[in-house]
Formats: sequence, C-alpha cells, structure tokens
Amino acid sequence: MSEIKRRQALREKEATRLLGEFFKKLKTDIRELLDAKKPRIETAETSNAKIVFIDGKPLIASLRDLMIPTLLFEKALKLLPKITVNMGAVPHICNGADLMAPGIVKIEANFNVSDLVLIVDEQHHKPLAIVTALVDSQTARTLQHGKVAKSIHYVGDSLWNQLKNA
Repeated sequence: MSEIKRRQALREKEATRLLGEFFKKLKTDIRELLDAKKPRIETAETSNAKIVFIDGKPLIASLRDLMIPTLLFEKALKLLPKITVNMGAVPHICNGADLMAPGIVKIEANFNVSDLVLIVDEQHHKPLAIVTALVDSQTARTLQHGKVAKSIHYVGDSLWNQLKNA
C-alpha cells in the first residue's frame, strides 16, 4: 500500500476547473455539496490515485483518469443511483468482486451503461462500493445471472485504507 506523501494546495483557477469537471459528471451544482463558498482544495498523489481534499476531507479520487466521489463523500453518494445487495454478496463486494445479478435486492433510480452507481448492503444501508454500470438499470432489473457492474472503489481497497489514514 502506498501512502499519501505530500498534499499540495491548488490555485483557485485550477480548483474551479477540477471541481467543475467533477460536478458536471455528477450532474449537480457545486454549491449544493460544499459546505463553504470558497473551500480549500488540496491534492495528493499516491502510486494508484490522485486524491482531492476539500476543506481537509478526502472527498474525490481520480483513478485511471476517472473522477469519482470517495466512499467518505456522503453528500455526493446520495446523488448516485443505488443498488442494494443481499448480505451474502457483501464479503465479495468488499473483496473487490464485480457486482453479479443474483446479489441484487433492489435498484433505486435509473442509470445507463458506464454511469457510476453506489452499492449498499440491505441490512444497514452502508456504502460498500462505487461501481461502473455494465448494463442499464432496466436490463439490470431483469437479469437473473451475469455481471451487472464493475467495481472501482470499495471498502477495504488500497484507496479506502489510504483515506482512513489521511
């Protein structure tokens, strides 16, 4: 596991560009998710991710040129479509497995192929993973077997461990 070596504050122009790009992907207004009007934006790089800190909290990660909210960015996670999985699927999801159709209990909101989707457990409704949809929500609702989404960031991955220690 690589550690966060150095955090660097971004200039206002660069921070505005970065946040604009991220919030455009989430299809929301930046002001709805940030607590301060002029938040302090910092970045840190590890061997596998670029992490964006907003007012000291690691809220956005860039993995393989894909910007995603971290599992700690609760306000952004609420905007994502949600798939609830049964408790039997939880250990597999937390070990990085892709989402398979038999584990799905409920699909909330619609999504398209390649959209970011939040995975939660059925008992506690805790965020487990952020995945990229391989099929749209209509298809996912009808599937009995097969892969529905590819895992990107999950509880227990190297990014998660870095964020807990940040």
